[in-house]
Amino acid sequence: MTQYTAFSVELADNIAHVQINRPEKINSMNAAFWSEIVEIFQWIDDTDEVRVVVLSGNGKHFSSGIDLMMLAGVANELGKDVGRNARLLRRKILTLQASFNAVDNCRKPVLAAIQGYCLGGAIDLIAACDMRYAAEDAQFSIKEIDIGMAADVGTLQRLPRIIGDGMLRELAYTGRTFGADEARSIGLVNRVYGDKELLLDGVMDIARDIASKSPIAVTGTKEMISYMRDHRIDDGLEYVATWNAAMLQSTDLRVAMAAHMSKQKPEFLD
Repeated sequence: MTQYTAFSVELADNIAHVQINRPEKINSMNAAFWSEIVEIFQWIDDTDEVRVVVLSGNGKHFSSGIDLMMLAGVANELGKDVGRNARLLRRKILTLQASFNAVDNCRKPVLAAIQGYCLGGAIDLIAACDMRYAAEDAQFSIKEIDIGMAADVGTLQRLPRIIGDGMLRELAYTGRTFGADEARSIGLVNRVYGDKELLLDGVMDIARDIASKSPIAVTGTKEMISYMRDHRIDDGLEYVATWNAAMLQSTDLRVAMAAHMSKQKPEFLD
């Protein structure tokens, strides 16, 4: 397994546990974070043994968001020419967006386990995940408004589909902090657990359940759900018909049906 500076990665039982691993810096997102997450999710996409991803943060907090030292470094690169500054900043922003697009575009389900701080860029990150789960001590905030900028790495684009337009506007305009119970009530997280240990145990149980299913069926299901974000119902029906014309020929269908008939647990190839 490759060693990373901002992450630790483990693979067991077809589950890749990707952990932000900068607890001494509240898991803030430094330059290495943004490049390594692309490499990690490319490996996940390319590795058939990985069927599900659990994304968590080492230590007391999930993540405090982008490393302010990294922002200061970008500011130091700016010169006097407005056009060239704009070109530089646009390139930087698109690079950061690509890092979380790698999470969103992953063929495997990504489950976020959140404890403590989940601030600023960390909201952008969890918005790119399939599902989100929280410990009771989780604290969320779209903090960008408080440092004089609009969130630009996915929060404003992805969260309307998760929590609704009006609630997103309130949280984005005010930057207020909200807890796990409110996050669950607005649909940001699926479940709340008593503490970090219970959170990871619970999320791993869900991940194991998903990993036990046909990987062909899980990938197809995610593809169809993602496709429907930007298409009409009739487009989606046409797409799934074409997709399943190929995928229903997989041996997984016969394995699943035979296991159901014999009341045994199916075993699927990677």
